[in-house]
Amino acid sequence: MDIQRSILLVALAIVSYLMVLQWNQDYGQAALPAQTATVAGNPSLSLPDATSTTAASSDLPSAVEASNQPPASAPVSDELIRVKTDVLDLAIDPRGGDIVQLNLSAYPRRQDRPDVPFQLFDNGGERLYLAQSGLMGSNAPDKSSGRALWSSEQKSYQLADGQDTLVVDLKYNEAGVNFIKRYSFKRGLNAQCTAKQQSLKKPGCVDPSSYKVDISYLIDNQSGASWSGNMFAQLKRDSSSDPSSTTATGTATYLGAAIWTPTKSYNKVSMKDIDKQPLKETVQGGWVAWLQHYFVTAWIPGKNDSNIIQTRKDAQGNYIVGFTGPTLSVAAGAKAETSATLYAGPKIQKYLGELSPGLELTVDYGILWFIAQPIFWLLEHIHSLLGNWGWSIIVLTIIIKLAFFPLSAASYKSMARMRAVSPKLAALKEQHGDDRQKMSQAMMELYKKEKINPLGGCLPILVQMPVFLALYWTLLESVEMRQAPWLLWITDLSIKDPFFLLPIIMGATMFIQQRLNPTPPDPMQAKVMKMMPIIFTFFFLWFPAGLVLYWVVNNCLSIAQQWYITRKIEAATAKA
Repeated sequence: MDIQRSILLVALAIVSYLMVLQWNQDYGQAALPAQTATVAGNPSLSLPDATSTTAASSDLPSAVEASNQPPASAPVSDELIRVKTDVLDLAIDPRGGDIVQLNLSAYPRRQDRPDVPFQLFDNGGERLYLAQSGLMGSNAPDKSSGRALWSSEQKSYQLADGQDTLVVDLKYNEAGVNFIKRYSFKRGLNAQCTAKQQSLKKPGCVDPSSYKVDISYLIDNQSGASWSGNMFAQLKRDSSSDPSSTTATGTATYLGAAIWTPTKSYNKVSMKDIDKQPLKETVQGGWVAWLQHYFVTAWIPGKNDSNIIQTRKDAQGNYIVGFTGPTLSVAAGAKAETSATLYAGPKIQKYLGELSPGLELTVDYGILWFIAQPIFWLLEHIHSLLGNWGWSIIVLTIIIKLAFFPLSAASYKSMARMRAVSPKLAALKEQHGDDRQKMSQAMMELYKKEKINPLGGCLPILVQMPVFLALYWTLLESVEMRQAPWLLWITDLSIKDPFFLLPIIMGATMFIQQRLNPTPPDPMQAKVMKMMPIIFTFFFLWFPAGLVLYWVVNNCLSIAQQWYITRKIEAATAKA
């Protein structure tokens, strides 16, 4: 009968495992973007939707104050201006001169499709997400009646081999005032790195400054009167989900806006916050950003300029965060220039901090950031030596285990003593029967006599929980972990194990570790403890593989340490 039950349990476990694998295959992969049209022969960039309102009057920051009526859609250009560098593939709409599409060539959307880059900006294919900028004023390119139609010498620009910078000029003229909207791009890949090193984003192979785009407005006033206007820059996005989120359990990282203020370097402004009340504040310098999993887009104005930062929602329900710069006056016959920086790329902490103070905080580790930051610093230094994030996590686990070694040793000694006095506890239970009060008093006297702390076994777990949670957010938020392979079937440490083998190994090690612990005297508690490895295995199925790897290695080290201490104390007890 026992053999039949065991066979049935094993069969049930195999069937359940195969069902979970099939579910993961059907629903665990992110869908690839639909490709409905092509631009200049490139299937990854589509033509703008004819119903797009990217040039509508609501794009102007003043439109929210001027009128509450829904704006009419301005004409949309039928041909985008294509720009391609070694790390960016983008499209500019001549109507307004906005970046309406942007692909990150070094970051595939899915690991199994390296030919499909991750699309950050989109003009309405899967979502609406744009980087807009312009000049407002009576004789400026952008007015409440619509956006300007810029012209360019070419319809396609590409960073050539050996070329470090690429400049794209858009031109516009009105009432004798000549405007140039200049985009400046920079080479990103180090030519000395191999293709494999570049694909693995080895340190030094991709310059993070290549995700920075400088936008300048050159104003040449050839009219007979003085000209004045204001530069604005903003990010516009709809309320669609985060395409870069890889969490299958429904727990997603923050998706929303963030701003810098003099009183606080990092302020989240969620979509719900914008729904409740638009924000408007005057700051000097600062930045505005839109955050999603692994990637961030930010506008950084001049650090000495006084800017009006605001958030709002347009008539189409899109969320806008941006700034308006100070009034710029250009006398007749004079020239002037104003500029801002757009960063659109991965959340690389070190560079973001250099780009603007507080921008590095967009890598949001939550309330345990003070633990997560040192963990990431240490992990990054280990990786610089080993070159593999999986082995780096293992070495990090060993270092953390050594740091907690004295505390763990004290705990394991307490548990070993409890295991040694288990026969005495059984005798007390038999002696006092169902009298719980006398049983508890006798147990406490025994613990005091044997110098045992009954809570000592919980202490290492409680102490390690903050480290565990901080490491969870480190692995979840750090773009360096995205699609980072370890070995064999673990090709991405930032997502769940595709075959769920690491969680199963983790459950097995937890079961072995539990066998080394003393059996709780309470039968109900003993049954609950037996179920813990199964419960934890289920929870860990959807955890990032890197985090499960940490827990597996930690369990193995704990088993070795606990086994050694237990055997040592049992031998000493036997001699006594």
